[in-house]
Formats: sequence, C-alpha cells, structure tokens
Amino acid sequence: MPMTVEIFLPIICVGALALVFGALLGFSAKKFEVKDDPKISRVKELLPGVNCGNCGFPGCAAFAKSVVAGAASYKDCPAAGVEATKAIADLIGADADAANRKVAFLPCNGVDDNVVRNYLYDGPKSCVAASQLATGGNKSCRYSCIGLASCQNACPFDAIKMVGSIAEIDRAKCTGCGKCVAVCPKDILKIVPDKAKVRVLCHSMDTGKLVRKNCRAGCIGCRICQNACPENAITLTNNLASIDYEKCTQCLACVSKCPAKAIKAVP
Repeated sequence: MPMTVEIFLPIICVGALALVFGALLGFSAKKFEVKDDPKISRVKELLPGVNCGNCGFPGCAAFAKSVVAGAASYKDCPAAGVEATKAIADLIGADADAANRKVAFLPCNGVDDNVVRNYLYDGPKSCVAASQLATGGNKSCRYSCIGLASCQNACPFDAIKMVGSIAEIDRAKCTGCGKCVAVCPKDILKIVPDKAKVRVLCHSMDTGKLVRKNCRAGCIGCRICQNACPENAITLTNNLASIDYEKCTQCLACVSKCPAKAIKAVP
C-alpha cells in the first residue's frame, strides 16, 4: 500500500467517524431537547440583570425560572422597580385581578398630635435600636410606630415615606412584598387586601383607660364597633378591635360609631 494512503486513510476514517457521531449527537440533542418556557426569558428581560442574589437565588436567570415554575414569588426581587414587578405579575398571571392585590398597612395613629413624646431620642436612626430602650421608644404609647424609617429604608419600591414621626405608605407603589413587615421591631406593619378600605388605626393592646392616657386616637376596646357591625366582621382580642375582611362589606357602620375615631375608611 502506498505510504500516502497509509498516512491519510486513518485520518479519513477518524474524520468520517467524527462526522457520523457529530450528526448523531446533533440529532439526539434536537430530538430530546427540553425547551424552556418562553416566559422564563421574558421574565429575565424584565429583571434588572444585576445578579445581586438578594432574592435568594444565584442570579436573575435562576430567579426567573423559579418564578415561572411557582417556586418563588415575583415580588422577591428588591432591585426590580414597581413597573417591572407589575409587568412580571401580569406575565405570569399573578394578582392580575386588582381585587386580589395586597398592600402593606400601618395600623397606628401615633402622630405627634395624638401621642406625647416622653423624651428626645438622640441615637442611631434605627427603629430596632430605639426599641431596645426600656420604654421601647420615646412615645407615650409603647405600641406606637417609632418613626425612625427602618421600614422606609427596607422598602425596595420607594413606597414608604416618613410623615412627621410615623410611616406613610403609598398604596399605588406598594407591591405587598412584606420587607417592611420583617424589619419592624414593634410588629405593627401588616399585609392586607388593598380592597379592604375599612381599617383599625391602632395596634395597642392596653386597657381603654391607659390608651386614653397615651393616645388621643387609639382603640379603647369599647365594643361599640363590634355591636354595630351587621356582618359580625369585628371581634375584640386583647382590648383591640380587628376586622375579618372576608366578612366585611365596607358598610362603614363601625366608622361612624367609633367614639375614638380609631376606625377609618381609606380612600
């Protein structure tokens, strides 16, 4: 056999085998390809792409995949803006109905006109730090919002502003992610249905006499609202009225009857 043939024949054989195996691998990859849900790439495009890991996942791609699979909440990306979060919700069909939308709510009327400041606080601008003091804060009501903006700093959607000594929530911006709830040392902030317009603006579980002493607009536990509610949607627990939003028809009977004006209807 000529030397040229001896040299090139193995090369040709190996090349032919490579082509055959390559074709087989390509066919197998195409045949058994597992296609990703197109929503995953669309969710990823709506995310900021910083791969910060604050959502609990190694990157935006992994987070997007988990959101579409239902293993993670679309609200868990603190870097995404309000518009992006809403767009993702619409894309995956979450909370598409405004009736199911939830927002943060601060059940406290502890503004300076209603409560007394026991002393001037001069320390770290942190609700957690101030709550460590023996009085639990510098306001006469120990259940009141401390007002040092820990919730505002935790909100990734710029939905919380401090108005005087109390937090105010912009429901239009709020996504109900719950990050403000997690950082509040007084456990005041709650997540409620946005459609629930009747709210008890008090968190105090003191007796009525003590509430009157500490706050001009606190729930005094008189049961007038409970007795006035035609749907039995209001109960009194630990001297504090609470509303069952599954039963509440927003008739506003409790609002008009509350002698302390601790129950109000939000617009």
